[in-house]
Amino acid sequence: MLELIDVHTYYGNIQALKGINLSVSPGEVVTLIGSNGAGKTTTLRTIQGLLRPRQGKVLFEDRELNVVSTEEIVRLGIAQSPEGRMIFPRMTVLENLEMGAFQRRDSTGIKTDMEHVFSLFPRLKERISQKGGTLSGGEQQMLAIGRALMARPRLLLLDEPSMGLAPMLVSQIFSIIQEISAEGMTILLVEQNARMALTVANRGYVLQTGEIVLSGDAKELQVNETVRKAYLGEE
Repeated sequence: MLELIDVHTYYGNIQALKGINLSVSPGEVVTLIGSNGAGKTTTLRTIQGLLRPRQGKVLFEDRELNVVSTEEIVRLGIAQSPEGRMIFPRMTVLENLEMGAFQRRDSTGIKTDMEHVFSLFPRLKERISQKGGTLSGGEQQMLAIGRALMARPRLLLLDEPSMGLAPMLVSQIFSIIQEISAEGMTILLVEQNARMALTVANRGYVLQTGEIVLSGDAKELQVNETVRKAYLGEE
């Protein structure tokens, strides 16, 4: 479904991605793990068209995205729940969710998907008229994921969904990610909490200073000595 081929991305003269190669197949959960500054968010921003690679290709269902606008990329079926949530703080929960569906014209489908989001996140239904900025961190994360789902994507990009959340909420968010995956959603998950990410993923890539240094089956990465020492906090 998604393929990055020898992708090099820069911020000005600073190279952030140095020849990234990765793929995501339909129905998979693939995770990118790595420390701060490794290039995880840059990879998602490159896929979404917010950054353009100077070299290499980003392919979605065999269509090259390098020259496609971000708006068109969303229309093609890629939606993102961004790092830091980035909800609209002065809009209500309902208005935030409606913004996720702004490109859609199928009112019946939008209503169905809204109910589905509320079934995944009952807390959002309870807060439907509340301003986004007054929600707790966990509720804002639920709203960010719900808003992305309202685009009815075929590929969901999740950027640091556990950031800043209490352990109990982290477990809840990852349980919902598993539920979304079980429904058939293809997910590319960027996450610093490598232990949780590898628990829900089928495969994983380890990013280090803009390069993929390890990749493989998630269960194999969980027992890999380098991963255990560097990312799972084990000696």
